[in-house]
Formats: sequence, C-alpha cells, structure tokens
Amino acid sequence: MSFQTIAVLGAGAIGSYFIDGLREKLGEGLWIIAEGDRAERLKEQGIVVNGETLRLNVRTPEQAHGADLLIVTVKYGGLKGSLPMIEKIVDDHTIVMSPMNGVDSETVIGEVIGTDHVVHSLMRIASQRIGNEIRYDPEVTQGVFFGETDGTISHRIRDLTELFDGTPVRYSVSSDILQDIWYKYALNSSKNLPQAIIGCGYGGYRDSSHLAYISDKMREEVARVAWAKGIDIRDTDNPGAHNSPIPAEARFSTLQDLDAKRETEIEMFSGTLVRLGKELGIETPYNDFAYHVIRCLEEKNAGKLK
Repeated sequence: MSFQTIAVLGAGAIGSYFIDGLREKLGEGLWIIAEGDRAERLKEQGIVVNGETLRLNVRTPEQAHGADLLIVTVKYGGLKGSLPMIEKIVDDHTIVMSPMNGVDSETVIGEVIGTDHVVHSLMRIASQRIGNEIRYDPEVTQGVFFGETDGTISHRIRDLTELFDGTPVRYSVSSDILQDIWYKYALNSSKNLPQAIIGCGYGGYRDSSHLAYISDKMREEVARVAWAKGIDIRDTDNPGAHNSPIPAEARFSTLQDLDAKRETEIEMFSGTLVRLGKELGIETPYNDFAYHVIRCLEEKNAGKLK
C-alpha cells in the first residue's frame, strides 16, 4: 500500500468517520493531529463513535511531518487557524484531502502548501453529535468522493482507492469532482439553512410550500454562481442534487449547532456564496438574508440579544 501513514486533522463527524474506518487497517500508522490541552484530552479520553470509545495515536504537527496523506476535517471556522499546522505536516510527497463542506477549502489550503499537493474531495455522511459522541448511520452514509479536476485516474487516485479498499470507508471516484462539490454545496445551502432559520425537521420541506420555495430560491442562487465559474449544476434531476433517504425529523448541521448554542458554519455556506456573488456581479438576496438571520440567531444564543 502506497499510503503507510495517514494524519487526520479534526476529529468531528467527518474526521471520526475516517478514524473509525481506517484504524484496523493502519494501526499505529493512523495519526490524529492535535496540540496542547486538546492533544492531552484526546490521548486520555479518545473519541466516542457509535457508542464505542476509540483510543487514538495523537501526534503534534511536528511529529506528523512527512505523513503520506493528510485528511483535513476541521470546522470551517477553524480552517485558516489550522494552516500553520498543515504547513508543518506537509512535505514534498504529502497528499492532502479536505472533504469538508463548502467549495473553497482546497483553494485556501493550496494557497499555503501548493495546489499540486491537493486532491479534491467531498463527504456525504449522515451524522449527529450528541454530547461528546459522534453518531453516523453506515447504511445511508455514502462516504468520500474524490477525483482529479481533469477527471483522469492518476496514481494518486489509484493509491487512495487501494487505501480505502477492504475498510468500512465507503468511497466513489468522481469523473467531475468540481461539479460534484458544487452540487453538494447547493444541496447543503438550500437544505441546511432554511430549516435552521425556521427550527424544523427535514420534513418541513415536504410539508410547507413556503419552506420549499425558500429552499429552491437559495439553490438557484448557488447554481447561478457556479455557472459563472464554468460549473453546471442546473440539472435538479442529477443524483448529486438530492439527499439519501432522511427521516422527517432530521436536523442538519447548522440547526444542530444552533440547538447546542455552538457557532455555525454560515460563513462557509451563505458567507462564501455572497462573497463570490459580489466578485462575479451576481445578486444573492436569499443567501444574503439567510447569512444575517443565522448570525442573529448566533448572537441570540450568545446572550447578546434580549
């Protein structure tokens, strides 16, 4: 196997999926990256995934220098703060994947370490954080999608398939990874944010024509920005435009964050889209509104609004 050492930076829902799925195959070759108090806490407590406590091989970025593969799964708000750690880990041969939500993590990372290190990817996972436990449903989780931006099956893609083969990690090689990333971004933005504002389950999109209308309008704005960047996600019948079967009561990550009074990833969703829209001369009024409403809800949770 070409990848002997794998570093995972970020032990949330996506990171936990890779840790859980690769631990048996890699053993001591699977490293979880952390510093300071967080490193000590992870060493002592591990992480809890689907009811099982996983003990971790925790390393600092300096100790992980030269890892064959780095998987970056931090929260979007922590990405820029993680760049110095990423720089310390990566050497000339290190490959980097960032299957985070959003459309610009590869660009942000590539500006620091060089885009030639990066393999574009996305993650489709049905997960939930309950206290200090991560739960994901293996039956409906589609796993990681990855590919070269020109659609070729390079040696890097072959090495990744070899890594994931024989493990619980589900994967798909994409022939148009940028289109797939934008399809997922449109789906996330249009389903995560309206339900977070209203505070309802996924079934609200079926039960309310008003909620469905808002969702459609937000998706249309994403599609217009993508089109201006040369990426066509207008086909709403494409499988990438739809979720796997999801319970009506499901609450996606933004609403989960608001419920738990955590900071959301709204900057990654509407914040990024509004910025790109301004750069491209495309109006995004629904996403602009969603951005400010969710920021207000964060302020309310923080006790700033009476």
